[in-house]
Amino acid sequence: MALPDSSSRRNSLIPSFIYSSSSKTLPLHHMLNSASAAAPSQPPENLHAGSRGLMIPSPSESRKIEMYSPAFYAACTAGGILSCGLTHMAVTPLDLVKCNMQIDPAKYRASSFWVWKFCLRSRDSGAFPWLGAYLLGYSAQGACKFGFYEFFKKYYSDIAGPEYASKYKTLIYLAGSASAEVIADIALCPFEAVKVRVQTQPGFARGLSDGLPKFVRSEGTLGLYKGLVPLWGRQIPYTMMKFASFETIVELIYKHAIPTPKNECTKGLQLGVSFAGGYIAGVLCAIVSHPADNLVSFLNNAKGATVGDAVKKLGLWGLFTRGLPLRIVMIGTLTGAQWGIYDAFKVSVGLPTTGGPAPAAALASDAELAKA
Repeated sequence: MALPDSSSRRNSLIPSFIYSSSSKTLPLHHMLNSASAAAPSQPPENLHAGSRGLMIPSPSESRKIEMYSPAFYAACTAGGILSCGLTHMAVTPLDLVKCNMQIDPAKYRASSFWVWKFCLRSRDSGAFPWLGAYLLGYSAQGACKFGFYEFFKKYYSDIAGPEYASKYKTLIYLAGSASAEVIADIALCPFEAVKVRVQTQPGFARGLSDGLPKFVRSEGTLGLYKGLVPLWGRQIPYTMMKFASFETIVELIYKHAIPTPKNECTKGLQLGVSFAGGYIAGVLCAIVSHPADNLVSFLNNAKGATVGDAVKKLGLWGLFTRGLPLRIVMIGTLTGAQWGIYDAFKVSVGLPTTGGPAPAAALASDAELAKA
């Protein structure tokens, strides 16, 4: 009697389009009998214990999702939606304080009880854009950021070739993340404009549903993209630092802090490395992108304002330091959680965690092993 497929219960929790239709698990006794007839002296390979009995996978079940296939990029896109949408929504209180400190530091100070009281009042009045600009905007950004990063990382690695992809992998991380962020910010910009206006002008709107049309009536449709160039100025360096430093930090952790090779580490340990690497990368991201973040908040709050107006009012020192400590805490936590969620989702659908050699080099290595 054939034993039940031990993977069917797990796969039911994941969208079916992600999985290959050819994957199945064969009964143990059938495989043992076939193996004995073909080569009696050799034991069957890849034998493992399933949750409902001793099972052995068919050869086609070596990987649920083929690396760099359309299903792979779809899974990375879905992971990006979860990691960015959920984490940005969770840090809304910190972001609300940060934006108001940037706009009016004399009134809103992180050490003042008033600023936290203001946050609670804003939440109670419905001014928190919990399920509006935050969830939709950063989910769209996360989908493009992570999905296109994986695409461009592979694309640029293929152009470079295995040797140069391995030698200049940091440049590939930087180029891939920058390319992805250009697209991601076009998706985010309208939501970011409404978010900042709702956060910094009490009474302007209760959220995205009424804030978006009101913003368009006031600024015009193109006004939604008034902050696009400063947003690129903030997000592109941020994302380049976020991905390149994360990949480098993770590689260094596995090389110097963990004696066991990555593929032999438990999934829990690998996810812990992802969170630690993401947190450190987030601190670096916050420092690099903070001046542009101040510009985005200023421009989206003041109608008709220019970059020159922002620099003149904030000053160079204020541009680099206003709200920075709070943003370091916020972005460090945010980035660590994003990488943790993203890699946890990848693991849940059968993909490896992020970090390692450049894609072209990895594929070349796999090809050499297959020929050996």
